[in-house]
Amino acid sequence: DSYDVNEEFAELLRGEIKKDTYDFVFTINYFPVVSDVCQEMGLRYVSYSCDAPLISMYHESVFNDVNRIFLFDADSVGRFRALGVKNVEYLPLGVDYERIDKQLSLPSPYDSQMTELLHDSLTFVGSLYEKNSYDRISRDLPDYLKGYFDCAMQLEASRLGTEHIFDDIMTGDIAEQLSDIFPFERSERSFSTLPFVFETTSLGFKTAQIQRKRELIELSREHSVCAFTESDTEDIFSVKNMGGVDYRVMMPWVFKESAVNLNFTIPNIRTGIPLRVWDVLGAGGFLLTNHQSEMDFIFKEGENIAWFDSEDELLDKASYYMKHEDERHRIAEKGAALIHGGHSFVDRINMLLEKL
Repeated sequence: DSYDVNEEFAELLRGEIKKDTYDFVFTINYFPVVSDVCQEMGLRYVSYSCDAPLISMYHESVFNDVNRIFLFDADSVGRFRALGVKNVEYLPLGVDYERIDKQLSLPSPYDSQMTELLHDSLTFVGSLYEKNSYDRISRDLPDYLKGYFDCAMQLEASRLGTEHIFDDIMTGDIAEQLSDIFPFERSERSFSTLPFVFETTSLGFKTAQIQRKRELIELSREHSVCAFTESDTEDIFSVKNMGGVDYRVMMPWVFKESAVNLNFTIPNIRTGIPLRVWDVLGAGGFLLTNHQSEMDFIFKEGENIAWFDSEDELLDKASYYMKHEDERHRIAEKGAALIHGGHSFVDRINMLLEKL
């Protein structure tokens, strides 16, 4: 079954709703089938996204008047409001810092050798997206189309989130050529388009791969760089592959102990602050991240976070902060204090409830 047609699940949900009296149904991310059942039964449906953009929202059910949809990316909010979706609101992500504080109060799981390595390293935690749909179809693309997309992705990757060009390159002619190659299916009530889905599921992830590998290689020319990833890193041998890391138990320790934590926001998130930013700061780690426009409303660069707008700025700031431990600690402490001062998920849910 697709994400928007699942009668078995719909019947189970109807049964649960009939058992008691509820104020609303709540989900993380938006599900059309849940919205439709709530519309049918006259019950509010509240969803809070942790992904952007949500392809599932490009569906007729998004206009249901029982919906209360909260998105962490203001660009996505603007796009849906422009389509006439009324009940969509902006709500940034946050972090469960109480859980993290409890985890970090325990003895460190790392021995002295590992701790020393992290203290001397730039650290990246995440995927390098070596398995992406663009690579699967690229061999079937005509040379012109492949060259066109490859150039666009290189340009997008070099901009490090400061500008986005994918909307401009997907012309009608390009989409028509792509339609014979890229597998695109949608349900009867979906209004997603081939260009949008291709940008999101193919170009976005492939661009993230290009960008992350390029910057990790550049950084590793001068510094120790550790990547906590399950991705294959054979082609970036200068980066130490530390393997995957458990989100709840081990990841806070990586953020806390690393000299510099790196974040590269996937291009699909146009303006929003990704979860990784909140995770690092919530663990008391020092963060060097690409600049997303919404950061300006919450953080202060150089005071509680450090960001970059170009590769040159990334390399310069990485070198600077690796040499200035006291300044890193000062910024990290202020970042953690900011998070503790009103950016937990409890704070976010309270904000959400006030808007209902």
